[in-house]
Amino acid sequence: MQNEEGQMMDLYIPRKCSATNRLITAKDHASVQINIGHLDENGVYTGQFSTYALCGFVRAQGDADSALDRLWEKKRTEAQQQ
Repeated sequence: MQNEEGQMMDLYIPRKCSATNRLITAKDHASVQINIGHLDENGVYTGQFSTYALCGFVRAQGDADSALDRLWEKKRTEAQQQ
């Protein structure tokens, strides 16, 4: 919810899983949020990062590694096309 000045007034804004688009509820204690740093052509950290959130369901199924790999490859190919 926003007030008249455009500021966010909600106490809790839920996240969404990057792999499944499910809402990550406050009670999902198995969820994680991972920041992956961007490197330049010399392998030096540029100060930028991509954030991915994975829900507990994906982690419990054992699909977190493959989901993160798929998401990162998609992000890399999009960045190289620009």
